[in-house]
Amino acid sequence: MSARRPERPPGEHEVRGLAFRDDPEAAEDDGVTNVVGTRTGQHANEAPERRLRWPKLVITPLVLGAALGATYLWISNADLDSIAHNALAGDTVQLRFWQSVKLTAYSTFWVLIIAIPVGIALTRRQLRKATPFVTALANIGQATPAIGLLALLVIWLGIGPRTAIIGMVAYAVLPVLSNTMAGLRSIDPTLVESARGIGMSAVGVLAKVELPLAVPLILAGVRTALVLNVGTSTLATFGGGGGLGDLITTGIQTQRMPVLVLGSILTVLLALAVDWIASVAEQLMRPRGLEVGV
Repeated sequence: MSARRPERPPGEHEVRGLAFRDDPEAAEDDGVTNVVGTRTGQHANEAPERRLRWPKLVITPLVLGAALGATYLWISNADLDSIAHNALAGDTVQLRFWQSVKLTAYSTFWVLIIAIPVGIALTRRQLRKATPFVTALANIGQATPAIGLLALLVIWLGIGPRTAIIGMVAYAVLPVLSNTMAGLRSIDPTLVESARGIGMSAVGVLAKVELPLAVPLILAGVRTALVLNVGTSTLATFGGGGGLGDLITTGIQTQRMPVLVLGSILTVLLALAVDWIASVAEQLMRPRGLEVGV
């Protein structure tokens, strides 16, 4: 006679050799695997400690603040002629800076609205055949030189911030799209099948299993897109979008190095600040279960 299987505790069941608990709070330190494929080495209600430490929160802002203060002191005491003074007069610098911030924010917003849903759709069985076509289309924006793409859009749509934002979206959509697809495809199919085996719907599996596990890769793509958009925003000046690119081009055209250097430094500081904000958001939005044992 075959050995009788031991009875499982209440709330625990087996699907294809994997043990699951209906109540995560009842999971003890016994090595049972939960629905998202992590080991319950501690009670589920005891969230693992975040890996976000104070040096990451403090050092980068302090360095950026010191660099910004040093730049302000330098430009305030620089010997500017009338042309350079007029280029920086009034609130011109603040206006160009916030124009770059707005261009980056708006373009990244539309990148997320477009790339993440499309990436999810392309990993579904019904639309997988369209993946090569959509990926090739997204590659066009990345492969085309940014200034050339912007010039074509200006010819087609005219001059203005809208044209610059469309060009920035086309240039930055590929990292988010490809990372979304890669994150969803990297999930162990056994986890998806197990979730469906306990009665979860397709939407429930996507929302509670697939997307949480794909979050790290998706956020890495968003971080890349943000930095790309900061750099591309300097080219918005050629499409009438304004931004810090105005200071850079003015410095080049008038051969005034203080104006050129100021625009360049502010662009670099903005890119570093955006990258830091994205890295902090990436750590905060990462599912806590993925931080166990890291």
